[in-house]
Amino acid sequence: MRIGQVAREAGVSVDTVRFYERRGVLPAAPRKPSGYRAFPPSAVARILMAKTLQDLGFTLEEAADALRAHDTGTATCDSERRRLETVLDRIDARIAALTRAREDTAAALDDCRSGHCRLVPEREPELSERRRPRS
Repeated sequence: MRIGQVAREAGVSVDTVRFYERRGVLPAAPRKPSGYRAFPPSAVARILMAKTLQDLGFTLEEAADALRAHDTGTATCDSERRRLETVLDRIDARIAALTRAREDTAAALDDCRSGHCRLVPEREPELSERRRPRS
């Protein structure tokens, strides 16, 4: 299969296919005498699996590592469970950080609504206001 066909069937761009090849998600495709890459049909399934892993929260490197483990036959239920636990821990940490950010933003909004906006610095009195003539 040529790169454009792989990209179309996987629902990604040609640049994504090239990127995945450079990053080791896809094995390097051999080239025909014409210079075109010749991908096996399994390249589409591999791209789809990489996208699925990324949708689960895997980084691209983690997805590539998981795919390599499957290629070499070293993937086990325990190794995949550890991968998923790592991803879940990272997701939980992001949720906690977003929850804190949401709470802080909601508090700042409440302050703005009550006339004490944290985003507007306290203004120093103008020089003319500070030097009022004494009566």
